Amino acid sequence: MTMTEELVSWTNEQKCRKAVASLEGNGFTALFCATPEAATEYIIAGATDAVTVGFGGSMSIVSLGVEQILREQGKEILNHSSAAFSRDERLEVMRRQLTCDLFLSGSNALTLSGELVNIDATGNRVAAMLFGPRKVIVVVGRNKLVDGTAHDAIVRVKAWATPPNSKRLNFKTPCASTGFCSDCNAPDRLCRATTIIDRKPRFTDLHVLVVNADMGF
Repeated sequence: MTMTEELVSWTNEQKCRKAVASLEGNGFTALFCATPEAATEYIIAGATDAVTVGFGGSMSIVSLGVEQILREQGKEILNHSSAAFSRDERLEVMRRQLTCDLFLSGSNALTLSGELVNIDATGNRVAAMLFGPRKVIVVVGRNKLVDGTAHDAIVRVKAWATPPNSKRLNFKTPCASTGFCSDCNAPDRLCRATTIIDRKPRFTDLHVLVVNADMGF
């Protein structure tokens, strides 16, 4: 690692740790992870007593490779992203995620003051983050950190997360073609449910792992 890379990593670590401290101040269980591998270890340990594990469609979680590990451990995997599912089967999996033992998700943005900001098309992911599963673990890469307000975080989501996600999901939206948000009214519009979790929901065991690595969109 060059001196420049070391200094950039150090700067990013300070921002990650500031976000962790803010999350803890807001009632969340939060942890700084120096590497994605540390986040993987935390998730596997946190899944020890889980029978059912739900996945919220996060590319950050996909990059960790935990689904295969948990499947091999005999966990029942609730992942609605399978192309083999019919629409009704996908919806049924989404509903079951709401009462699973462990729900895994990313977050579209995290402010340094400890607010989780997300935008959904269906709402199943943000619903499960708020209430239902026995435990929720959210993984946030340093690229999701926003030094500003929740409004600034929403701007970040629409500029950097929604366009690639719309393209990934083959949504017929302007941003999936241009890469820029136009606040469209397309039938496939992804931006339909915006949530700001500024304090830990009362009855949700919500853990946030802030990782010093770029993860997801």
